[in-house]
Amino acid sequence: MEEKKGSRTIKKIMGKLANQRGFSLMELMIVMVILGLLASLVGPAMFKKLGTAKQNAARTQIGMLMASLDAYRLDVGHYPSQADGLESLVVNPGEEKWDGPYLKKGIPADPWDNSYYYVNPGEHGEIDIYSLGADNREGGEKEDADVVSWE
Repeated sequence: MEEKKGSRTIKKIMGKLANQRGFSLMELMIVMVILGLLASLVGPAMFKKLGTAKQNAARTQIGMLMASLDAYRLDVGHYPSQADGLESLVVNPGEEKWDGPYLKKGIPADPWDNSYYYVNPGEHGEIDIYSLGADNREGGEKEDADVVSWE
């Protein structure tokens, strides 16, 4: 008796599935056009945000580098020399009181895959760290603008 009930239920479900109809080509085309319109409206706004996000990421990384350099200075008594550069945060440049590495994952590249610039003595403070932005040239606007430690 139970087998009959089960087989009837399966037959009912199969019958309902067989009666269902798929989407027509016209319905699919309409959906594709709507998705294309949405992408054309939202896409440019998202690309504008990408440039701003990279600028913010560079500011955050510069802040992290400055904090690491401050920790280095507290241990050693001075900032790394211009010649030793940011590598001093990862590899001991020969300082007796060095207690690093001060960065666990090494020196990061800026969001545009360029190296950060380190200047000691700095022109705007004891030390300066900066990225030249997307164009990797001084100055610039928006995504090409320099990201600096002194602002």
